[in-house]
Amino acid sequence: MAELVIVGCGVTARLAHYYFTRDSPEHTVVAFTVDREYLKDDSFLGLPVIDFAEVTKRYPPDKYKMFVAMGYDQMNKPRAAKYFQAKELGYELVSYVSSKCTFLTDNPVGDNCFILEDNTIQPFVTIGNNVTLWSGNHIGHDAVIEDHCFLASHIVVSGFTRIGAYCFLGVNATLRNAITIAPETLIGAGAVIMKDTVEQGVYLPQRAQLFDKKSSEVDL
Repeated sequence: MAELVIVGCGVTARLAHYYFTRDSPEHTVVAFTVDREYLKDDSFLGLPVIDFAEVTKRYPPDKYKMFVAMGYDQMNKPRAAKYFQAKELGYELVSYVSSKCTFLTDNPVGDNCFILEDNTIQPFVTIGNNVTLWSGNHIGHDAVIEDHCFLASHIVVSGFTRIGAYCFLGVNATLRNAITIAPETLIGAGAVIMKDTVEQGVYLPQRAQLFDKKSSEVDL
């Protein structure tokens, strides 16, 4: 049994607490930690909240593990920065892989990954460090997801695709097979990507148009 400190007090931290508590019996969440400017209360979900600058005194890294529960703001860079800070302090960063995930690759995931329910991860997939896979994605065989990426829900990553570091993929994005998603690519919800992307490229699909009739006037 490992005692765990979660970095963050927002939505992702709340969900991390839920998943680690309900579906990770080898971990017990004992506290939260945030930077001083975000320290609004001394407790969260009934557990203490500690200034990150003081966390090693109360929860030293030789006795406690850590999970950085932050979102995708600024192309995942604040989450990555806190990830590196935690490692520099000597903490082992744990990963969560849902028991309701279909996990078929023999390659272990990196540290500080957050892989939720109903993901299908096919054989020979490689997942790096600090990667979030929200629920319901398909990660095709031999795909590679590099460090510090965030994939929202119901994304299709076809086989032999490589996703570079610091990428964000929105809900329902589709990636064809054997392409390379360059580092820091932002792919919007519903986009279909058929060829390699450029670094820091932003790819947005066509949006739905408002029809010139009311729904009551349309014969379904």
